[in-house]
Amino acid sequence: AGEPVDERPPGRARVALRRFAANPNAVAGAAVLLLLFLLAFVGPHLTRWSHTDIDYGALRQAPSATHWWGTTRIGQDVYAQVLHGLQKSLLIGLLVALFATVLASVVGACAGYFGGWTDRIVTFCIDLLLVFPAFLIIAIVSPRLRELGWLAFVGLLAVFGWMITARVVRSMTRSLKERDFVRAAQLMGVHPLRIVFRHILPNVSSFLIVDATIAVGGAVMSETGLSYFGFGVQPPDVSLGTLIADGSDAALTYPWMFFFAAGLLVVFVLAVNFLGDGLRDALDPTSAQHRRRRPRRKGGRA
Repeated sequence: AGEPVDERPPGRARVALRRFAANPNAVAGAAVLLLLFLLAFVGPHLTRWSHTDIDYGALRQAPSATHWWGTTRIGQDVYAQVLHGLQKSLLIGLLVALFATVLASVVGACAGYFGGWTDRIVTFCIDLLLVFPAFLIIAIVSPRLRELGWLAFVGLLAVFGWMITARVVRSMTRSLKERDFVRAAQLMGVHPLRIVFRHILPNVSSFLIVDATIAVGGAVMSETGLSYFGFGVQPPDVSLGTLIADGSDAALTYPWMFFFAAGLLVVFVLAVNFLGDGLRDALDPTSAQHRRRRPRRKGGRA
């Protein structure tokens, strides 16, 4: 007799990985993001120039063997500046997405599970924060927190970036708490917070993963916009937003001062969107089937 064949169905993670690998856009997005992270954190070590170095003999110099991506109006190396700015923007995006997703998942799950006054208070706070103009408030508050550095800016972005996700998690939790496994845990006397963290949140993890991935791109765009107007990362530090703002006036006359930073930002946002779509399709195949399904009209075109 031959060896027994393992006929167990593949696990959920393996199935999701197969779906993800079968999506060329998702794989391309993940590969581009990996390359961008390597470029941001390994690339600066490939040149002798730092983002603070100034070459007074090469002001606004075009890309050359000495300065690969050219120099700025005061002789700073664009390659070193852009990669340092990319580092800062990626760190801000990752931290904002992490903090906002954790806050949204905990608050939304607790509001949906406990209900009652907890749900009413949390919903009121969420609605109140959604009414406030986040860009204006951050623009007013961030100059007063400059002494605390860019981490305070991360906190401000995270505070105004969790509400929509929390509402979705709240709705999903209200549905999940009626499931049999949650009822069984309640009958067994499991602590409510343990139920939230051990039974509710793991069942919304696929949504949170996709949301956090897309939130990274949104946070980088928010940081770029605020830094462009002078409310984000402050000199002498740089980010993609500050570099785009500094090079926008010279976009036509000295394009290397603008287009390298702007191009990396566009590539990053597109890669994040491709990765987010791929994760959504891999973790929730019904979303892909819904998008592929097209209504057919009878009688041809009008």
